Order: sequence, then structure tokens, then C-alpha cells
Amino acid sequence: MHSGYQVLLIFRHMKRSNFLITLLTGALVLSSCVSNKPAERADEIDKKVNALLAQMTIEEKVGQMVQYNGFYDATGPAPSEGNAQEKYDNLKKGGVGSFLNVRGAKQVRALQKIAVEETRLGIPLIFGLDVIHGHKTLSPIPLAESASWDMQAIKKSARVAAIEASAIGINWTFAPMVDIYRDARWGRVMEGAGEDPYLGAKIGVARIKGFQGDDLSAHNTIAACAKHFAGYGFVEAGKEYNTVDFGTSTLYNIVLPPFKAAVDADVKTVMNAFNIVNGVPSTGNKFLQRDILKGKWGFKGYVISDWASGAEMVNHGFAADLKEASLHAAEAGCDMDMESYTYVNHLVDLVEEGKVNVSIVDEAVGRILRVKYELGLFDDPYKYCDEAREKELLYHDDHQAAALDMAHKSVVLLKNEGGILPLAKDQKKIAVIGALADDKTSMLGSWRIGSDDGTAVSVLEGLNKHTANYTYAKGADVVAGDVNFVFHLNENTTDKSGFKEAIQLAKKSEVVVMVLGEHGFHSGEARSRTKIDLPGVQQQLLEEVYKVNQNIVLVLTNGRPLALPWAADNIPAIVETWQLGTQSGNAIADVLFGAYNPSGKLPMSFPRSVGQCPIYYNKFSTGRPVNAEKNVFWSHYTDEENDPLYAFGYGLSYTTFEYADLKIDDANPKAIKVSVKVTNTGGVSGEEVTQLYIRDKAASVVRPIKELKGFEKYTLAANESKEVTFTLTDAELGFYDNQGNFIVEPGMFDVMVGTSSVKGLSGSFELK
Repeated sequence: MHSGYQVLLIFRHMKRSNFLITLLTGALVLSSCVSNKPAERADEIDKKVNALLAQMTIEEKVGQMVQYNGFYDATGPAPSEGNAQEKYDNLKKGGVGSFLNVRGAKQVRALQKIAVEETRLGIPLIFGLDVIHGHKTLSPIPLAESASWDMQAIKKSARVAAIEASAIGINWTFAPMVDIYRDARWGRVMEGAGEDPYLGAKIGVARIKGFQGDDLSAHNTIAACAKHFAGYGFVEAGKEYNTVDFGTSTLYNIVLPPFKAAVDADVKTVMNAFNIVNGVPSTGNKFLQRDILKGKWGFKGYVISDWASGAEMVNHGFAADLKEASLHAAEAGCDMDMESYTYVNHLVDLVEEGKVNVSIVDEAVGRILRVKYELGLFDDPYKYCDEAREKELLYHDDHQAAALDMAHKSVVLLKNEGGILPLAKDQKKIAVIGALADDKTSMLGSWRIGSDDGTAVSVLEGLNKHTANYTYAKGADVVAGDVNFVFHLNENTTDKSGFKEAIQLAKKSEVVVMVLGEHGFHSGEARSRTKIDLPGVQQQLLEEVYKVNQNIVLVLTNGRPLALPWAADNIPAIVETWQLGTQSGNAIADVLFGAYNPSGKLPMSFPRSVGQCPIYYNKFSTGRPVNAEKNVFWSHYTDEENDPLYAFGYGLSYTTFEYADLKIDDANPKAIKVSVKVTNTGGVSGEEVTQLYIRDKAASVVRPIKELKGFEKYTLAANESKEVTFTLTDAELGFYDNQGNFIVEPGMFDVMVGTSSVKGLSGSFELK
């Protein structure tokens, strides 16, 4: 093992050419990463970690467990006073293991240089950032990507994000969010994969593989982070940072499976959650972090707190002060503290007082150092600091192409009565109405820390590539004034002064394309809403335009499911485009004019009314599920239907698919075959997502009325047929009991195979 000093000497005597990374251009940008040397075996890294631990003081060890937010311009003068100077001094004596929100190869190099060349042991820093759906080039928001049900496209999207992030010095992303959630009021629904644990697990793994690649020591891969462990998506009333309360069946069968899949996929880090689980904050929860994650699952990476979640244990009423919070977090298995200042201010004292065993610190630091070795930071701490590579790769053409492909696949066609879509190439007199049609920033969506405002292709710009036969009128703004990520949105606009122009335009047009929805910062962290309809006066605008021209295509751009019962009843065509990132306008226009046939399926149910929230397809049957007695005493609302407006897995195409010949072969109980014939009965080629759902009819722990257990996405030409086959094994047929044991029980199972969670062919079999 090289000490930091030895590594530095080696660096100084090697030619710079050995460190320069050949710039990747053209098709090579998205190719698999290739390491400069064979990956070191785990046991070799463990030896190096243990040898380094033996040299470290307790202060240096605790320093590795500290992550600071970037606090000064590292390329300028050093801080000379206040909190910044204290942090700077701590960095110089080896008291920091990681930074977040430091961006740019030059900035990262400056801080890394201090850690490597000025501290006693020269341990390199790891730099983290919320790279959620891209860095400069932005793919669709994660919920939109999830609507693609296309794991290869999602993996490539994460690969692009990793290439750009690594080019600016980042080697660790706080993604993917693998929380399962059921309440559209929660702003962070935009950041995950929706309501289903099976689909969520598949998508989480695809993103992890995209970020981490085949070799984590390559210069263009970054460590992934599965978050938030655990239960964050179940915040009561959809209110951000709120409490959660669920039983062990929900914990083991809904909340934890995507995290288990992430660990099995070798995710390098896990972030704990803000919320409590069974009365204990996640950051101080031994049951979650030590018993399950590190114990039962054998997780080898490290756990980081969410921003100040360690300190927030005092607010929860779990710790009396920050020192006690530090004790709880360390004992529970939280390895690195993000911006709580609990470890940096108290953990050394706790060890010296005998309240925290040094072995707990050694375990945490060993995990952190291991990931740094796996990233190759000890071999070349400046590998992510090539300014030429940074300049070359940001907004690369290949990344733009990948973002457009991902955006195409994320669009969901919700309604198309009368075949109003796609628009004819020679369509005359098109009216385009809505402020979002001319917006180049909102379409980027939330969680875009590294992006630049105004870099999205607007809908109008996208339309220009297909037609000149349109006229635009804003109609109304979405919000009043400017908005940003940190502060609240200004009040939704009440200004209707643009209505008159929009209505007059609609009157003289043959078709009206209305681009309505949320601002990009209506969703995201701390963006919970009690109303999930169209913000501001957009609903009134829609209804006024409808009075003069009913030939409307409603293009929705939003970060969460919206409650749109009036539009669903009245508007002939509705296209859910979410917030599609950099290539938004091009993707939307391609879909509207049929250059791309939409294939997306909803990863989250759309409610009819906010009063239905939380609403989800994989619910349990109640004791009174139907109106059998023809009276009021059954499980229902008196003013709304029980079913969602648009169900999980739903999505139309410009063609149609017919399902036939469902077959179930249960001769082998360990591999039950389910097949169906699917035919494209329309006039154009299209992609379909065939979905398989099961129900365990009677079990020792009640099972949902329907559970997704398989899906396949494929393309069929017009009149082409395909036999789609699924295999059900113990993994699909079993479940977790209330003690967390995976069991498979004999009995009757229902099976449904179809185009959504509510439409398909049904059968049954007995598992013996």
C-alpha cells in the first residue's frame, strides 16, 4: 500500500501523459468504460484498508466520516475567518472525508490537492452531487423515465449522467431514489420510479448499473447511492419531511425490495431517510442499518445520512442534544454524516469517554476507504479533474441523442378519441396555447443542480421542425414572477389578460394544442401540494378555449400525477409528457406529428380527485369490497369512484394490440409458464409493454388483489404477432412474512396478462 506521501512522489515522477485521459468522442462516448488496469480483488483492497486504518489517529478516522457542503471558492484565497476558516483548517489536518456540491474539474482538483498533498496521510476526498437525471444534458425526470418501462434506455441515461458528472470532478451521485410511494401530493414523486416495488427494483438496478458501469475504477463511472433508507415515500398526507407509519408487511414487501435489489446489484452507498420507522429515526435506526442492511443483506458499502438528518433526531425527540444524536447515529450504523456536525464536533469525545467503541468507528471508516479504493482514487486522486475532458463532454451530441431517445420513450398517450393524433404533416391552422409551450427552463424539471437555465428545446422550437402552420398565444402564465430551487414558488398567477388573444386564436384554428401543467419547481423536494390540478388559471383557460373549439390536444408537462377529471371527460386527446429535459420540445413534437409512436405506460396511478390520495393499484381487498347488499355499507366514497382516473401500467399507442390464447403450464411448480399471443391490429408499427400480474388468493399474510411480477417491452409491425412468455418461480410467487422471512405457500393463484393493470386476459392455477 502506498501512503499519501508515497503516492504523491510517484505522481511527481510520472509523465503527465500517463494521467491524461483520451477524450471520448462520437459513438465512443456511450461505450462501456474500460479500466486502465485489472480491478483489484476485494481481499487486496481490504488489506490496504486495514493497513491504512492502523496508521490513523482517532481524529483522522472521524474525519473520514464527515462530509461538508462546499464552503468557499477553492481556486481563490483561503478562508480567513468564521465557520469557513474552521472547515478549511479541519480539511488541512485530515478532518474531512467528502464534499458535496463542489463542481468543476478545477474546483475539485484544488480541494483534492489539499487533501492529498497537505494532510499527514494524503487520503483522497470523494466528491458527491445530486446527479438525478443528468448533469448538463438532462434526461426526463426519473418518474418520466420510469414510464418508458425500458431498462436499457434508463441504464444508458444514467451512463450519460455519469460521463458528464465524472467530467466535472464528481465521483459519487446521490441517486437513484428507490423509495416506493403512493401519494401524488408528495413533491418527490418526480424523483423515483412510482408505486410498484417490482418495477421500482428493476429501474433502480438499471440506474445503478448505468452510474457504476462494469468497472468502478474507470475514469467515467461514479458510485451510486440508493436512497432513502427507509420508508420516506410513505410520508403522511404527502407532506415533505413528515412522519411515516406502516406495518411490517408493508416494510418487507413494498418498502425494502428495491433496496435489497440495489444491494444485490452492488450499489456502493446507501442514504438513510429523514423519517422515523416504528418510532425511531432512520439515521439512528439499528434495526434498519445494522440488522437488515449490513447484517441480513451483507451490504459492503457505506451509509450516509441525509442532509442534517443526524441533527434532526433532536427535533424528532429521539436525542436530547447533538452529542447524543452522534452516539445514536454511529451505533446504528450511519457511517458518514452530511452537514449535521454531530460527528465532527462530538464523536471523538464519545470514543475517548468510552461511550462509543472505536471498533464502530473503524468499521465505518473501513467502508468509506474501501469505496475510495474501488473508485481508484488512491491510484490517481486527480483522475476526475481533467479540464479538457470537461470541456469536451458536456452537452455532447451523443448525449443529446440519448436524451431524445429517452424522452421519446417516456411519453404516455392517455387519450386519443377520434384519432385526432398524430397530426397530419400538412395540418393547417394549428393554434398553440400555453406559457409552457415557449418555456426553455421549466421543461428541464426539478433536481437539475448542474444544468443551465434556458437549455431545453421548447415545444415551439420542436414544432418548427415539423410545420410552420401554427400560431402561438400564451394565454396565461403558470406562476407569477421568478422561481428557483431553494425558495418557494411565487403565487400561482391569477392574471387572465391573455385569455382573449388565446380564445380568438382558437376560434379561427382547425386544431388547438394546449401545453399546460406544472412549473418545473412545482415538484421535487419540499414541493408537496394539497391541490394537484392545473395550477393557476390554466383550468379556466382550458375550459374557455373548449367553448370555442373542442378539437383540442392537451399536452401535459408536469412532475407528478395530476387530477384532471374535467379534461378526461371532455378533451379528445391528452398526452402526458412530464418534464422531458433538454430535448423536451423535439420529443413532444415528434410524438404529436407521428414521427415517434408513443409507448409509455404509467408507473403511478392518476387520481380522479386529490381526496383519493394515496391511491395505488396493488391494494388489499377489504372485508366489504363491493356493493353486494345494494346499500351504503361498503368500502367507497359517497362523492367519487374508487378507481383511479388512469391506472398503473396504462398507456395508449397510435396502433392497437390484441391479446389472445392465454396459456398456463403449471406442470413444474418451480417454473410455471404463462404465455399469451399479442397481435398488432393497427396500421403502424408500435411498441407494447405486456404486463403480468398475479394474486395469491389466500395466504397466511393477506396479499394484494394484484401484483406486477413480469413485463416485456417489444416492437411489432402492423399485423405482426408475437408469443410472449413469462416464467413464475418462487421469487415471483413468494412473499415476506411479518418477521421478514421469505416464504412460498401452496394454494390458488389468479393470473392476468395484458396491456395495463386493469385490462388483460385472466386465468388461474394451483401451486402444489
